[in-house]
Amino acid sequence: MITHIVCFKLKDRSAKSVARTAQVLRDMEGKIGELKSIEVGTDVLHSDRSYDIALITKFESLEALEAYQVHPVHKKVIEHMAQVREASVAVDFES
Repeated sequence: MITHIVCFKLKDRSAKSVARTAQVLRDMEGKIGELKSIEVGTDVLHSDRSYDIALITKFESLEALEAYQVHPVHKKVIEHMAQVREASVAVDFES
């Protein structure tokens, strides 16, 4: 199993903007066969070092993660994130 985690800091950190973008991420659920599980969380501390949204996804293999990366539904999400994201960090590991 591969766990893929991405944290996003948004340009507009308002509650409305964060909620809208979190929903864009959640909307991938059930639309990408390779995506075995998805969890989207929004920050509750709002500290200077906080990121706004965490995305945690799981895949059966690296090949499945690679297929997800180029899936048309995910590509639409990437387009949205490119517009709203200030910064992001990611980690991928075997679990």
